[in-house]
Amino acid sequence: MENDLTNYLELGRKVLLEYNIAPQNLQTIQSKGLKTLWKFTYKGTTLCLKRLKHSLEEALFSVNAQIYILNNGGNVPKIYPNSNGNSITQYNGQSFVLYSWIHGRDMNLDNPKDLALALQALSKFHIDSIGYEPPTTALVSSKLGKWPNQYESMKNRMLKIKELCLQTPNNTAYSTYVNQVDPIIEICNKTINLINKSPYSALCSIEQKESCLCHQDFGTGNVMLSKEGATVIDLDSVTYDLKVKDLRKIIGKRMMKYNDYSIQNIEAILKYYETNATLTSEQKKVLKIDLMFPHWFFGLVKTLFNKTKPIGSDKITSISKFEQNKFSILQRWL
Repeated sequence: MENDLTNYLELGRKVLLEYNIAPQNLQTIQSKGLKTLWKFTYKGTTLCLKRLKHSLEEALFSVNAQIYILNNGGNVPKIYPNSNGNSITQYNGQSFVLYSWIHGRDMNLDNPKDLALALQALSKFHIDSIGYEPPTTALVSSKLGKWPNQYESMKNRMLKIKELCLQTPNNTAYSTYVNQVDPIIEICNKTINLINKSPYSALCSIEQKESCLCHQDFGTGNVMLSKEGATVIDLDSVTYDLKVKDLRKIIGKRMMKYNDYSIQNIEAILKYYETNATLTSEQKKVLKIDLMFPHWFFGLVKTLFNKTKPIGSDKITSISKFEQNKFSILQRWL
């Protein structure tokens, strides 16, 4: 462990030479797989060096997006170029980026005041990202127009899992899955039918630069409160998509965590978001449909055959019940 720490610090120092920086108080604050974070001070300023887990082409898309959003008035960390003027530093075939350090605290989206501020920050983030055009060498990330195919793909994978489970009837978790999956597939079919008849296709019939960027992982840990306000961090997974995708993930997580199907609470979340950006009736309709799809059931069972992380029967039954209740409530709302 001590050797690992020494190696990380040595790596950080070597990369910072590309910025002509001799860091003070250098420390490794996160090392999860390839993704690594270092914190240090330089000339009285606290900075953050990050090793990205993405390829250079993927990083070119997200890093330049962050620079665009910042220059457009967005509240995201500043990116510092290296001594060659490049925003991304390549070292031993890996990508590194140097950011300003955000002095503040993680916002807790379970706290109503923090939730309201975070959603206002999210809507501003979406607005500030519109107009972004990535460099030609970047690998463009876009989910525009892809939801129906993603729904079909998830449904087919769940059907494939059912086939595999039927081959091992003595496994309790597998037999529970077989018993629970049919109403879930029915929800998939109904949702696919709804999305295909909805304004979804028309909403996606825009040029990419007219679309906002979705964060894809917005929530506690990726939005911080500082004296500058709510700052959105960790933009590694940004993609062109409808802004309601980020909202669906926030609302869905809360519904599942609190077993809360209240339409009133969903509308309160939308009201917070709409402080900066109004949602059209078409966008709201598509959001409702995306909420209806059994994303959380799929998220649980896609790793059903992972022997190192077994899933209990009670979890499968519970998430199935959650999805069925959610669908019936949202169907009435729609």
